[in-house]
Amino acid sequence: MAVMHKHIILVISTAFAVVFFSFNTHAQEEPGTYDTIRVNACIEANGDTIPCGWLPGVEVRGKLTGKWKKQYAEWTRLRNAVYVTYPYAKEASAVMNEINLKLSGVTDKKDRKAIINSREKELKEKFADKLTNLSVYQGKVLMKLIYRQTGDNCYEIIEGYKGKFSVKFWQTLALVFGSNLRQNYDPAGNDKVMEMIVKDVEKMYGVRNG
Repeated sequence: MAVMHKHIILVISTAFAVVFFSFNTHAQEEPGTYDTIRVNACIEANGDTIPCGWLPGVEVRGKLTGKWKKQYAEWTRLRNAVYVTYPYAKEASAVMNEINLKLSGVTDKKDRKAIINSREKELKEKFADKLTNLSVYQGKVLMKLIYRQTGDNCYEIIEGYKGKFSVKFWQTLALVFGSNLRQNYDPAGNDKVMEMIVKDVEKMYGVRNG
């Protein structure tokens, strides 16, 4: 009887050992609820460390419809016009700054006219053919950019350099082609989108503001 009792205890002990070993092995392979799991951590500004992770990026595509398609087309047209005309506006402003520097202190009308005409001839030789290929829309953008670069619209610039007779002629010509020499520039208002595009273009030229 005692031998039989010992056999029963041995069987139970063996079965318990098998179950315990199997449980431990399974727990190591598949962490339980209260097991320690390593995760990435982020340190916040206040010094707290919290678990965090990063999800892979997701690309979402969709077709432009209605007003969004129209706005994108208008933005693309404006961007292309700025890319084409910005170099001309930049060069024109540089030349005007040089002319103004040379005119400083010169009171004789003949001498002033000679200075202006010399640079005007240079500009015509350099840009005349290229500017004649601009569309009316690109011409409007160019005049806005000239205002941005110089602080004066084209009407004021021509009037200051060539006189009232010349400016009236060029203004009339501009109106015939659907444009206006009095193109101003409002970077915080109507020309806000253009200003954003110009700043991107300036990065290409390494221009620093301020």
